[in-house]
Amino acid sequence: MAKEVTQETDGAVWRPALSGLCGCLIGIGLARFAYTPLIPALIDAGWFTASQAFYLGAANLAGYLAGALLAAPMAAWRSPVVMLRIMMLIATASFFACAFPLSFLWFFLWRFLSGFAGGALMVLAASTVLSSVPRSRRGLAGGVIFTGVGLGIIASGTLVPLVLQAGLVEIWFALGFLATALTVFAWGGWPAGAATPAATVTRPVFNRGSSFPLRALYVSYGLNAVGLVAHMVFLVDFVARGRGEGLETASWYWIVFGAGALIGPALSGRAADRFGFPWALRGMVLLQAIGVSLVVLTEWSGWLVVSSFIVGASVPGVVPLVAGRVHELVPDRAELHRRAWGIATTFFAIGQAAAGYGFSYLFAQTGGSYAVLFGVGAAALWLALVIEFTAAKAARPGQP
Repeated sequence: MAKEVTQETDGAVWRPALSGLCGCLIGIGLARFAYTPLIPALIDAGWFTASQAFYLGAANLAGYLAGALLAAPMAAWRSPVVMLRIMMLIATASFFACAFPLSFLWFFLWRFLSGFAGGALMVLAASTVLSSVPRSRRGLAGGVIFTGVGLGIIASGTLVPLVLQAGLVEIWFALGFLATALTVFAWGGWPAGAATPAATVTRPVFNRGSSFPLRALYVSYGLNAVGLVAHMVFLVDFVARGRGEGLETASWYWIVFGAGALIGPALSGRAADRFGFPWALRGMVLLQAIGVSLVVLTEWSGWLVVSSFIVGASVPGVVPLVAGRVHELVPDRAELHRRAWGIATTFFAIGQAAAGYGFSYLFAQTGGSYAVLFGVGAAALWLALVIEFTAAKAARPGQP
């Protein structure tokens, strides 16, 4: 009897968790990160100029911000499961639509919609799945869900060079068919009767009830997003065209980036358990700053591999650290936790979108200088580290 109960519990955890993994894989791993290894090919094939290609990458980040902000209201309007299915369909449709370069505006619209779907999927998938699994299994389920980001990066780094030999149209269709299969698999696995998530921001961001360390955390998290965008959008093009090593070599760096993303959350979780969330977070930001700085300070390929792995691990790895830090700095009330985490997520999304457009503008204005982009990213991360250490002196766990 006990064995049967355990098997039923495992089924109740794994099926929705795998649906959540598919949602993150499509919305973030493919819809955002599969575009990065495609940028050099889009430019070389004459579909878009370099500056246009990077602005299209920024469109996805802007869509992510909008999707993250509107996820909870949309789920309240229908239901989380209905919206999850709709967002997966939108992300899937975007791949097929991008196979036809009708115009820059057409591509911009679909890149924005893919980002919108990704932002909504990132917010709704975790909250919907975790609310339906036993508390004792939520750590496992969360790890499974966010593994989808790293899997998507590795899949894109592997799939794009292979299929790209047939042509750009074919690679977009291949991504579309892969997303279709994942959507079909996830369709019936979402938990029935999932609770509608509460809206995240219902008060001004910097209200009198926010402690200085909490507000500093919001700002440093936003700067963290700025620092990561250079790798997330420009890494493959930097290697392929900036260093003249070609797309095949650049894709290997992207696979290393994805391998880091796969193990990043587990490593950051272990660090938090051993050293505590404040020091684990500062250590993560320090590694990020060093990783991005390496691109500017050295041309040796070995250090670029290290940089790719570090930054790849930190993209999903910083999320649980900031979430745990928010939990320490906010009074022990679930409503306040949700609100504070919603604000932090919004700051990160704003940082991503601002950096996406800002870096694209800088790239065009500097005549294609990658060093400027990675230099600005590194500066943002060093500033975030300074803010973290400054705020540490004022931090008091549980301070309202």
